[in-house]
Amino acid sequence: MSFCIYLTHPHVQIEPSVPIPHWGLSDKGRAHAKTATDQSWAGAIRHVISSHERKAIETAEVFADAQGLSVRQVTAQHENDRSATGYLPMEEFEAVANQFFASPDTSIRGWETARAAQQRIVASVSDVLGTIPADDAVLFCGHGAVGTLLKCHLMNTPIDRCHDQSCGGNWYRFQRKDLEEQASPPLPWTLL
Repeated sequence: MSFCIYLTHPHVQIEPSVPIPHWGLSDKGRAHAKTATDQSWAGAIRHVISSHERKAIETAEVFADAQGLSVRQVTAQHENDRSATGYLPMEEFEAVANQFFASPDTSIRGWETARAAQQRIVASVSDVLGTIPADDAVLFCGHGAVGTLLKCHLMNTPIDRCHDQSCGGNWYRFQRKDLEEQASPPLPWTLL
């Protein structure tokens, strides 16, 4: 059985007047994404999965193009739905994100709950892996919050922002069996 990598998109071009799912990578983010191809696991990847959001697609494409692979977009891999608020200035966003993780069963300002987002991302990853041969390594390109929610599930630990990445463009490795067994030791985020 092979491994999986969950990689979050790096720096984006923030455009307050544009819906968040349509934000793309900044030049810095694109350069940062290219370093994924230098990771020790890069040559083993056989499948690249992305959410349908531009920043995740662009991250996946940078990697896939360099490796001669294609990108499969999976809608259910999207970041936590925060369309009720749209763009929030950084300080306000961080405060709301803290509440999102601290109260996983409560919708904070209309955001999707952390529990619902976790159930969605776990089910989606499981469904995708069910369509891929067990010996094939898979790269999932996505978003920090849902990546953290997946990580909490894999580690069999309560939802908590203490398991979040410190900035975008991070990855962690997990095994397929961890989805069912939920017995992994802590999965460290690694900066590209």
